[in-house]
Amino acid sequence: MSEAVDPGAGAAPGPRLTLRSGASGDAVTETLWSQVGGTPTFERIAAAFYRGVREDEVLAPMYPDHDWEGATWRLQAFLEQYWGGPTTYSEQRGHPRLRMRHQPFAVTPDARDRWLKHMHAALDEAALSPMHDAAFRDYVERAALAMVNRFE
Repeated sequence: MSEAVDPGAGAAPGPRLTLRSGASGDAVTETLWSQVGGTPTFERIAAAFYRGVREDEVLAPMYPDHDWEGATWRLQAFLEQYWGGPTTYSEQRGHPRLRMRHQPFAVTPDARDRWLKHMHAALDEAALSPMHDAAFRDYVERAALAMVNRFE
């Protein structure tokens, strides 16, 4: 007697939730990066964020005056990669290692709150769709909380 073979044995499990473009629309398979407009959208978010940070009395001193352009690119490239865009960040800088990269800076609860204020303002300016906006804000809230490394 032969054994029945499960055709799915060894295969990765399929998705349990499929995001659709409407009640009975096509499955959404693009990344958030492409859904929100790709690089131009992430350029706008990073630029708007750093416009606020440059004027912030707590955050601005954490950045060398000569490297605002570099800081803007690093944030943009990191966020693009995180949300399914180009992998340029890792190709040029290696693994993000966010906590390690931020360790030299006093990321206090106040600094976190200021960072979030400027990021939320940048997201307001980007005017993403409600679904994308909620996902982005959820991520930045969690990431900012994880970066706190000093409580003085």
